[in-house]
Amino acid sequence: MLLPLIVPAIIVGVGSSLLLLGLTEVSEQLKGVLWEVLPDAIGIGRFSAPWTVAVLTATGLAVGLVVWKVPGHAGPDPATTGLVDRPMPASVVPSLLLTAVLGLAGGVSLGPENPITAANIALAAWLGGKAMRGSRAELWASLAAAGTVGALFGTPVAAALILTESLASRPAPGALWDKLFAPLIAGGTGSLTTVLIAHPTFDLALPPLNGSRWVDVPAALAVSSLGALLGMAAVYVFPYTHAAFRKLGHPVGAITAGGLVLGLLGVLGGQLTLFKGLEQVKVLAADPSGWSSGGFALMAVVKLAALTIAATCGFRGGRIFPSIFVGVALGLGVSALVPEVHTTVGVACAVLGVLLAITRQGWLSLFTAAVLAADPHALPLLCIGLVPAWLLVTGRPQMQLHDDGTPLR
Repeated sequence: MLLPLIVPAIIVGVGSSLLLLGLTEVSEQLKGVLWEVLPDAIGIGRFSAPWTVAVLTATGLAVGLVVWKVPGHAGPDPATTGLVDRPMPASVVPSLLLTAVLGLAGGVSLGPENPITAANIALAAWLGGKAMRGSRAELWASLAAAGTVGALFGTPVAAALILTESLASRPAPGALWDKLFAPLIAGGTGSLTTVLIAHPTFDLALPPLNGSRWVDVPAALAVSSLGALLGMAAVYVFPYTHAAFRKLGHPVGAITAGGLVLGLLGVLGGQLTLFKGLEQVKVLAADPSGWSSGGFALMAVVKLAALTIAATCGFRGGRIFPSIFVGVALGLGVSALVPEVHTTVGVACAVLGVLLAITRQGWLSLFTAAVLAADPHALPLLCIGLVPAWLLVTGRPQMQLHDDGTPLR
């Protein structure tokens, strides 16, 4: 029963990774044109205030036109979708990927994870259904989700954790590892393909802990709680900003207005608060003394505001990578303000708290924080810090809405 799934899982995993790598490469090329070639040709500063506002506003206009006019309309309202949902029609994929490329290149504070996962699920369900008549769409969705998440994080562990959490919410007969057998193969091949081609890394090269200290325990509890509270502030604002953009009544107007706001926020927070944030956090972590605690706090708040605006006005993108930036900036700010808080503890626990609030994925949040810390001594502290942070977020509104605009719980 499991053996026939091996080859399809490998194909889906490799295909999911290649589509992600293609999306990333195209967006990087366009990003170079928008932020280097064009401003140099015009003679304006690459990240000057006028150019930042102009590019983000133009990006909003372009994405709005795609959502309005291109067949498929880039899928449903992104404020109502999660990371792993039911397969969309394959006809949605071109417009969805186009909006993702425009947003990633234009500096929008969203990552590629939601659109690329949705696109891979849609394509896998469509092609898999044709190749294996009578197969269930849920099978292909799980393979594509695992392959994509494995490719995004460079390891199948992240995919296994997300799927385990998903399966726990939908209990069904059968052994857990039988259900994870094919998705883990897809996640493994997806991550391996990405690692062999692109060599990604999440290691921020933070200072080693060199063993745990008693002072690290209250620090972990406090910082993870602070991160969760900051993330929940955005969650509670989420339905109101969504309603405000919805009142504009047209995707072109709403997303263009959102782009303008993002441009102004980019001017306020600086160029590091633009884009998905994964490369930018490495800049922050490489020079933790380069900004004051106030500077880190400003970047964290601006990035979180940009994430909220982008996710509610209609841009297509994911929230995990910008949330990581928020957590890293917050953790570095806490360490700068209170030197007794070890930098690694501050960063890892802040990322944990913010991700718990934004994603409500406990295992993924814990895994991501641990990978960023890259220190085994951080794991016990993260497990302790997870307790108050989870108590603060569980049972409360999520950063996802029903079709009528009310938040999920």
